[in-house]
Amino acid sequence: MRALHSFVFGVALGGVVAVAVVRAAQPDTDPVKQSPQLYTVRFENERLRVLEYRLEPGGKEPMHSHAPGIVYTLSDATLRMTASDGSTTESTRSAADVAWRDFTTHAAENVGTTEAHALAVELKPCTG
Repeated sequence: MRALHSFVFGVALGGVVAVAVVRAAQPDTDPVKQSPQLYTVRFENERLRVLEYRLEPGGKEPMHSHAPGIVYTLSDATLRMTASDGSTTESTRSAADVAWRDFTTHAAENVGTTEAHALAVELKPCTG
């Protein structure tokens, strides 16, 4: 029985160490931490986070992730998004557009002639 306990403890400890190593090897993909010059946290509580986003024409931001939520576009803009698998899409948004966004990981480039300005309302997982 003691050998079984030692084995179970060793597997559990190994799992914790493995998760810590993997997390340490992955860069933080929070856009606010990746690009604080582009994002401002306007509101945050245990249920959601509201981000204000600004990206000048020609500006780029590195790969980052967003929780599910809505995006309210404040200015006309054309962005090229590069997904984590390398695929790209280009879209033009108009001021006052509202769109749902599922969880996503992407990089962005403003390929238009105007500043991209938007509010993103990101949902947090329910904890109770």
